[in-house]
This record gives sequence, structure tokens and C-alpha cells, in this order.
Amino acid sequence: MTRRLLLFTLVAALGAPAQDDVILRAMQDELARSKALGVVSAEQPYYIEYTLFDGESVSASASLGALIGSRRLNYRLPRIEVRVGDYEFDNTNFVATGVYSGTRYDVDQFPLDNSYLALRRYLWLATDAAYKSAVEAYTRKRAALKNVTLSEKLPDFARVEPLVRIEEIRGPLPDESQWIALIRKLSAVFLSFPDVHSAIVDFEGGRNTRYMVTSEGTRLRVAEGRISFRVRATAQAPDGMVLRDAIVFNALDPDRLPPEAEMERGFRQVGENLTALVRAPVGEAYAGPILFEGIAGPQLLAQLLGKNLAVPRKPVTLPGRPLTFPGSELEGRLNVPILPEWIDVVDDPTQKEWRGRPLFGHYTVDLEGVAPKPLVLVEKGVLKNYLLTRQPVRGFEGSNGRARLPGNFGAKAAGFGNLFVRASKTVPAPELRKRLIELCVQRNKPYGMIVRKLDFPSSAPLSEVRRLLTSMAQSGSRPVSLPILAYRVYPDGREELVRGLRFRGLTARALKDIIAASDETHVFDFQDNTAPFALMGGANFVSETSIIAPSILIDDLEMEAAQEQLPTLPIVPPPPL
Repeated sequence: MTRRLLLFTLVAALGAPAQDDVILRAMQDELARSKALGVVSAEQPYYIEYTLFDGESVSASASLGALIGSRRLNYRLPRIEVRVGDYEFDNTNFVATGVYSGTRYDVDQFPLDNSYLALRRYLWLATDAAYKSAVEAYTRKRAALKNVTLSEKLPDFARVEPLVRIEEIRGPLPDESQWIALIRKLSAVFLSFPDVHSAIVDFEGGRNTRYMVTSEGTRLRVAEGRISFRVRATAQAPDGMVLRDAIVFNALDPDRLPPEAEMERGFRQVGENLTALVRAPVGEAYAGPILFEGIAGPQLLAQLLGKNLAVPRKPVTLPGRPLTFPGSELEGRLNVPILPEWIDVVDDPTQKEWRGRPLFGHYTVDLEGVAPKPLVLVEKGVLKNYLLTRQPVRGFEGSNGRARLPGNFGAKAAGFGNLFVRASKTVPAPELRKRLIELCVQRNKPYGMIVRKLDFPSSAPLSEVRRLLTSMAQSGSRPVSLPILAYRVYPDGREELVRGLRFRGLTARALKDIIAASDETHVFDFQDNTAPFALMGGANFVSETSIIAPSILIDDLEMEAAQEQLPTLPIVPPPPL
């Protein structure tokens, strides 16, 4: 029995027979017919992929105990991909990939009913459009390369072993009335915080079946789901500064959500944080050691380390039209120390829980149909690997199952699942604070800084994020989320909350300056996306992610006061609560 047949035999027992699934059958039959695509003097398709997300979602919002809105939606979201050429050179990885100037057919709405003929007709028209787009991009890419010379030639697509996995289809989501009642109750918590101007509690839940059929032989039916409760709250200081805080509780399934009492405590903490920030003084420029305590440790590492472990590939551009392309800070640093020698980093999406706590970053198959395995990324501080997709990058021509998000120019974007940052040399958490104070005394600094929470994923509106990115670029800083809870800690142990600070010149190279880590490890779950700071609601597609990391003390960093115009306060005070 071959490996592929054995795998199918094992997983087929988990769900209903594949031959009884109308969607899967229609995709397979139309794919077989589409392999004959081609016109005279044009390239034949060498790879065709049909992916379909078939599911339902429920959502609701509430504020101060009142329901704002709710919605339940059934959806089918198809994605048709056609590649022409071959694995070495095809229509992707080009600035015009996906651009089609010809006539498009009206195939925007995928059938919600399991009509075999309707499904086939949609797939036929969508495949035709995708093929024509691929041929056009292939021709333009080949023409563009006649006038430029590439510094390095890499294949455009990596081969993988076909995977067959048929899972059981989950039932519909429970009635949302219980969740609506819960967000009403949770939003009423903010009636006790008159300084909070706005507090919106959102609930989102979804279940879907991901179908995938490819011309290589991959055939998938994978059950997926996600549920979250989130509050985004704002307040305004006496000088007009807008203050934000947020908290999100994520789970892959409703029965994995934390208890209601824990969510209520978290929401109440947001109100307490904003109330304290309204009365806090504005921070001043600071240079020295900073302790990232609690969830601030994994929040920082998710940005400086996790995001940079994915190395995007710069596409082929049109002659004379350069493209600004943000790369990874860790590109080209393979087998180079990037962390202290006592820190290891492993991504393990196969783990469902850690020390009894469910992990949000668990998944079985990535978006390209590749099953992930535990991956050592950093060993004794030395970078050993990257998060890879089927798009080859320098030094790597295969996937390790980390295609988590839709990418640009015909490729997927890489991301981690459960990122474990493990320190072999640790100290008790109180010792970190003591060491911070000792360093400041030795350097004759009046105080040190402790950061206990960052605005990551960011809860700011898109307009504010754009202003922040522009301001940080002008000051020479790389985009790192703002600290929400930052404290001055004085030699006598006294702490003072300050506001209005941001980091200056903070990059992944600062990770080598980690001088201590706590023996306590913190789990931070979040929904990742391709927007800056993983902005909440900043992208249509998200990936479920967990990072498990300790608090960390970094030797020398800079913070500066944000220089921005502040809005005026409301003319009329708020009504009494």
C-alpha cells in the first residue's frame, strides 16, 4: 500500500464518504475537465486549484448593555487558481499577476445550494477567467524579463506530495441568543466607568468546511472554526489625547472559550486601565533598559520575531517601475545569532493545548494543502529556519506547511501557528523587576520602564494607523505597536503609569540584547492578518495564532513622546451613567 493510499484510508474513517459530497464531486469532475484548457500558441496550465470555504457565521455588537446589531450569514467563498508554464517559471511572482484586461463573466455569487450542475457551471466560468488572466500575466512577465537581469533565479512554485484528507462536516452553530445575551451583559460592565467614552463589545463566531482539489492529486475536506469576544474602548485625557485599550478572547470552538467570569474580569480591567490612563501624566523621552512584563513579552516577540520569520519574495517588476517592497529583517541571517544562546524557538501547530490550556494556533493543513510538522526556527539563539510556503525563497525550495494567509502576486503569505519561545536560563518574575532597578541605579537613571501591554493587534481606526505609520517613518522608526500600559519604576520600587509614548528605532536586532527572561510563561492568542500591527478588522482573512513566551528584559531601548495634534474635548460633558 502506498503512503498516499494509506493516508487516505486512515483519514477517510473520520468523516462521511467523499463520494456522497456534492461539492467535492463537482469540484473533482470540473477539475478533470479543466485540465484540457488551452488555446493555440498559448501555454497550457500545469497546475489548477479549486478551494472553497463553505460555512456560516454569526456576529453581534453591544454597548453599555444595549444591542447595536446582529447578523447570521451563510456563505461560500471560492478561490480558483490556474498556473501556466511550469514549476520553474510561471505567471506568478509578477506585479501584474491576477490582472486581467479581457471580458469577465458574471460569476461573483457562488451557489449556496448543493446543485451539481450549478456548481459545475460556476467552476467552468471561473476557471476560464483565471486561465486567461494567467496567460496574460505569463506573457507580460516573460516580456518584462527580456529587459532586466535577475540577480538570482529561483523556481516559482515548489512541488509537494499530494495530500488526501476527508474530515467530518460539523453541524451548524448553536443559536446565537445566548451569546447576544452575554455581550449585553459584558458591555454593561462599562456603565461603571464614566471616563470611558466608547466601549463596543463584539462577538464573532464561525464554522466552515474548507474544500480543496488540485490537479496534483490533493483532495481536502477540512473542518474549521473560530469564535471570539472582543471589546475596543476609548477615553480622552484632559489635554485631548485619545487613549485606547482592548482585549480579545479567542477560541477554535465555543466549548473552548474561557469562563464568563474570566471574560468579565478582562473587560473590567480594560475600563480600569483607561480610567487610570486618563489621570496619568504624559511620558518623557527615555533611553535605557525596558522590562516587557506579562503578555507584553509575547506581544513584542510576535512582532519582532514571529512576523520576521516569514521571508516574502520580491516580485518581478516592469522595467523602469521600481516597487517599494517591505522585506523581513531576518532575511539573509540564516545560521546567524539573533537571540541569546539560551533561547530556542519552535513553531508547533500540531499541539492542541499547553498545560491544560487550549491553543488557538492549532491547524492540520495550511492553505496550500500541506500538513505542518513541529519546526525548529531558532536553536541556541541561532536562526535555523524560516516559515515557508510553496513559493521558494533564497536557500529554500520547499514548503514546511506555513502558508496561513492570502499573499500578493499569486503567492500565499507565511505565518506561524503555535510559536514557543523557550528560555533555558530564567529568573523568577520579581527578580526581573529587581534587576531592572539595579541597572538604572548603576547607570544613574532616575527610573526604569516597565511595559505591561501593547496595542497589538491594534484596536485603532485605519486613519489613525496611517498617521502613525507616516509619523514613525519620518522619525526613522520601524512600525512597532504602541505601548498601552507603560510604567516608570523608581529606585524605591514606586511605579507611575504614563501615557503617550512610542518606541524609537526598535527592530529585530534588539532581541540580541535580551539579558533576562522570567520563569513564568504567558500565552497570547490573536488573529493575525497582513495589515500593519495585525489591525483588528484590517483584512478580510485572518489566521488563528498563539505565541507562548516569557517576560523579557531588554538592555537598551529608546522611547519618545508622540508629537501629534490633539483633538479637543467634547463641548458638553457626557450624560450621567
